[in-house]
Amino acid sequence: MSRELLPLHAADLSSFAKSVRGELADRLERGAGLPSHVEMLNLLARAAGHRNVQALRAAPQPVPSPTPAPVRVAAPAKGPKHPDLSDTADRALRQFDERGVLMRWPTRFAVQRVVIWGLWLPFDTKRPYTEGEVNGVLNAHHAFGDHCLLRRELIEMKLLARTTGGAQYRKLAARPEPEVAAFLKALRARAAA
Repeated sequence: MSRELLPLHAADLSSFAKSVRGELADRLERGAGLPSHVEMLNLLARAAGHRNVQALRAAPQPVPSPTPAPVRVAAPAKGPKHPDLSDTADRALRQFDERGVLMRWPTRFAVQRVVIWGLWLPFDTKRPYTEGEVNGVLNAHHAFGDHCLLRRELIEMKLLARTTGGAQYRKLAARPEPEVAAFLKALRARAAA
């Protein structure tokens, strides 16, 4: 059986290592034990910002450029807790850098739900968007290169709506829960500073 070579790119090795370590610690804490081969592949793919190893396989492979890519500073993994936020909202805020750019896709589902609200903010409720325009907004506000995942999550959470066939997208009016509202306020303040 031949093996398929699948390149894996981690923009920030430190964040990648912390994500892998965190997922392994969560598994051991739940008593799930060490991951199987396939679970480990999915864990590594998620740490690099993909949904799973199949999404990594399907992702376009980056073309090496002769000039080095700009260094992005990852959001702080540890530090003082934001006084106005719950633990989940604080974790969500830490996924964004100082400009409000989502640096990595969180591993915890509850944190993912809060993070998606931060990507809902830049859309305008008064205008329709094409799929390309939605992708452009999402690409401007995240750094791990998976706008499809983010677009799908926005639609599943009913924060964006699309017509049949995906010709047109619209931002839906939504009322966030108090925990999410506090997170959005903190994210706006961070991006405005």
